[in-house]
Amino acid sequence: MPSYDKGERVGGSSDSKRRGRFIFRVRIMTLLVLATSLMCIGRLYYLQVIHGDDYAARADHEFMAPSDPLFDRGTIYFTTKDGVQIAAATNQKGVELAVQPPLVTDPEALYQALSGVVPLDKNDFMTKEARPGAQYVVVANQLSTSTGAAIQALGQKGVVVSQDVWRFYPARTLAAQTIGFVGYDGDTQNGRYGLERQYNSTLERTGDDLYTNFFVELFAGVKDMVSGQPEGDVITTIEPSVQAELERELANYMTQWHPQVAGGIIMDPQTGAIYAMAQAPTFDLNNYGAQTDTGIYTNGLSQHVYEMGSIIKPLTMAAGLDAGVIKPDSTYNDTGCITVNTMRICNYDLKARGVIPMQQILSQSLNVGASYIATQLGPDRFRDYFQNRYQLGTRTGIDLPSEASGLLSNLKDPRQVEDDTASFGQGIAMTPLETIRALASLANGGRLVTPHLGSSIRTVAGLTEPIDWGNGMQILSPTTTDEVSQMLTTVVDTALEHGTVKLDHYSVAAKTGTAQIVDPSTGKYYPDKYLHSFFGYFPSYNARFVIFLFAFEPVGAEYASQTWTTTFHDLTLFLINYYQVPPDR
Repeated sequence: MPSYDKGERVGGSSDSKRRGRFIFRVRIMTLLVLATSLMCIGRLYYLQVIHGDDYAARADHEFMAPSDPLFDRGTIYFTTKDGVQIAAATNQKGVELAVQPPLVTDPEALYQALSGVVPLDKNDFMTKEARPGAQYVVVANQLSTSTGAAIQALGQKGVVVSQDVWRFYPARTLAAQTIGFVGYDGDTQNGRYGLERQYNSTLERTGDDLYTNFFVELFAGVKDMVSGQPEGDVITTIEPSVQAELERELANYMTQWHPQVAGGIIMDPQTGAIYAMAQAPTFDLNNYGAQTDTGIYTNGLSQHVYEMGSIIKPLTMAAGLDAGVIKPDSTYNDTGCITVNTMRICNYDLKARGVIPMQQILSQSLNVGASYIATQLGPDRFRDYFQNRYQLGTRTGIDLPSEASGLLSNLKDPRQVEDDTASFGQGIAMTPLETIRALASLANGGRLVTPHLGSSIRTVAGLTEPIDWGNGMQILSPTTTDEVSQMLTTVVDTALEHGTVKLDHYSVAAKTGTAQIVDPSTGKYYPDKYLHSFFGYFPSYNARFVIFLFAFEPVGAEYASQTWTTTFHDLTLFLINYYQVPPDR
């Protein structure tokens, strides 16, 4: 074969490779151009369609001083059981009324004309209008667009109607202490309480969004995704119907028992997701300024501590079982009263029961029995369970501001009596959130989950980022929690209201708590003032819901079983029906 034929074939192969590489580069460049074009089109759609109203609003409002931009803030959402998101805190659009004093020739006549459409305080109007050197004064805001149209129809000289945006809470009182509100901090508006404050950096808008250069805006979404704290909307775990039912039950409780404060939490014990969190009395978020006592804004479920009483006994029982110092069929001799470190500890009725099994400690709520378990554990193990495993006295990490931590300083005292009183929920104080976190471990196989309200963030770029709350650490064995769940189910089936609230087709585990309240002036317990608490979960062995209820100083009944049983029972039936929970027995 001639050599030139071989040379031509080699040369042809090289040219083919060069052409292939060239075509490959062209294709890559084409793909890059197409990708960039799609990004541009997507961003333009985002800016011009999704945020088109914002640009229009800014145009309408452009006569305002740059230091007072049109209000903008992300939305907080409730989430229904079907996954539908409903606004809990959003922005309301309307109009603002202002006057330009240099153009007003007859202030009295202008006031009369405007007050026929908008209720105006005459002294306030005249003072603002007569302010020396004033060129532009706002006399009313948060008005409806129809009101704005009526004002414009007056044709008054010197009157300016411009677009206004403000924070609005469609559900008004629903989850008020949990949602919180936006208020002025100096010249700026920030979240002041609740989720509005906790997620302020996510919800607030910098004010640059609609002023920045177009090409900076074009790629702003990329910046949001890499900053670690993207601006966006907050989607919560709060189920509005469940929240409304809890608040309705609390309102009924307030009417019947007149406590200083009452509250409740409904949570998924498996994940820590809170479906409802309420406190009574409550207030209207759209009119929070009408409150004379600002203490009502505080969420006592996360910020106040209480001695919880006998709902702590199941935790003591679980610690004893888990440590192996007792078994479900163990017995002890209940003498009615014992003396520990010179202090007398007695059952609520001072009566002795004789030799009885562990079940009766929970069924009859016996202080002497709980003290017996604490003594069997010994101080080191008892405090390990209460402080290190249940993490009582430690903040839960819930996404709410200013969370308090419980007071367990008594457990630093080496005296046995401190452990004994703590075993039945006296002498130590916890927030309701710390309490439900610890009690939820009995319902989920022994894990300490993190109670939380936020489920995800929807960024301004349109992406939804789930919030990872973890699975919780294992603090009890599943065998222990099964044993305690069986005991608490027996409490409901046979002891609570003499078994009349037992559900034939559903297993329910529950325990009441009645705690004495300390007189702060003397340091001694009041003889006639109590905190009533109640907790329960169901189904008992694969729990979907855990409920915690408390009331500070209810009037007319000494024991929590008298005041809370009906409420808990009604909430249980509501949740079973609303979520269509299948029977488990």
